[in-house]
Amino acid sequence: MEEIGIDYELVTMRFPARDHHKEFTAINPLGTVPYFVDGDLVMTESTAMCQYLVERYGPSQLAVSPDEPDYPIYLNWLHRSDATLTFPLALVYRYRDLEPDERKNPQVVADYIPWYLNRSKSIETALADREYLCAGRFTIADIAVGFSVHFALFSVGLNEVLRPNTARWWDQLTERDAYRKFTKNLCL
Repeated sequence: MEEIGIDYELVTMRFPARDHHKEFTAINPLGTVPYFVDGDLVMTESTAMCQYLVERYGPSQLAVSPDEPDYPIYLNWLHRSDATLTFPLALVYRYRDLEPDERKNPQVVADYIPWYLNRSKSIETALADREYLCAGRFTIADIAVGFSVHFALFSVGLNEVLRPNTARWWDQLTERDAYRKFTKNLCL
C-alpha cells in the first residue's frame, strides 16, 4: 500500500494474535495475521493481498501482466514466497520462540533452519543476473519474497540468508522509501 500510495490504517498486535487478543477471533475466526479489510472484502493471505492491491488499484508496475515474458516466473515467486520460504521460518519461530518451554521442539528448529537456507538459495541464484526477481523491475514478487528475508533476519536471526546477490537485492529493497516509511511505522 505504501508503494502504490494507498491510505491505510495499520493495527499491530502482539503475536500470536489469536492467543493475546481473544477479541480478534470474533473478527477473524482463523486468528491469523495479516488480516486485510477493504470495504466488505476481507483477506487472510498476504501474497493474495499484494496481488489484489496491484490489480484492484492499478495499473501498477508492481504487477506483471500475463502478456509479459516473465509472468510465469512472477507467479512462481509469489507462491514460493509463502509456501516454500516463509512456511519453514514460521515453524522455527513457533517451536523455538513462541511455545511454552514444555512444547518447544529443538528438532523442528534443527530440521527447518537448513530447509529454509537451502530453499533461499533460489533467491541468490535468480539474482545472479538480475537486479530484481522478475520482469526487470521491482514488483510485488520482490515484496513477497522480501518478507521472507525480513522474517529470516529479524524474527529468526538467519543472517546467512544474505548471500552476495541476495544482500545486494535486500539493500535495494530496504532503501525504498515505502519500506523505510512502513518499518518506521512499525518501530522496527
